[in-house]
Amino acid sequence: MSSSRDDDEERRYSTTADESEDDTTDDSGGIRSRDVVVPLRVYKAVTVFSTMFAVFGVVFGFILLDSATDRATAPLPQVDFPLAIFGLFLIATGAVVYAFSTRFRTEGMGKSKDDSDEPSNNG
Repeated sequence: MSSSRDDDEERRYSTTADESEDDTTDDSGGIRSRDVVVPLRVYKAVTVFSTMFAVFGVVFGFILLDSATDRATAPLPQVDFPLAIFGLFLIATGAVVYAFSTRFRTEGMGKSKDDSDEPSNNG
C-alpha cells in the first residue's frame, strides 16, 4: 500500500525519472553519470568558489614549484623537495576541485552528451 507513496517520494528526491534510468550506464564503457542537480543559487556558489579555489591552487602551486626549483635552474641537490612536492600537490588539488565542480548543474541545464537537439554533424 505505501510502496507507491514511497516511490513517489523517492522520485521527488531523485533528479528526474528518465535521468535515473539513463544514468545507470553510459556508452563509454559502462561509466555511471554523476551529475548533481542543485538549485541555481547553490550552482552559482559552487561554481564561483570552486573555480576560485582551483585557480588559487594551480597558480600558487606553480609559484611554489618555481621557487623550489629556482626557476628551473637549480641543480638537483639544491632543489627544495618538500616545497616542490607541496607545489605539485596544490596543482593537483586545484585540478581535482575544478573537475568535481563541473559535475554540478541546475535543473534546467541539459547534459551536452545526451542532447538529441544538437545535430551530430558538428565537427
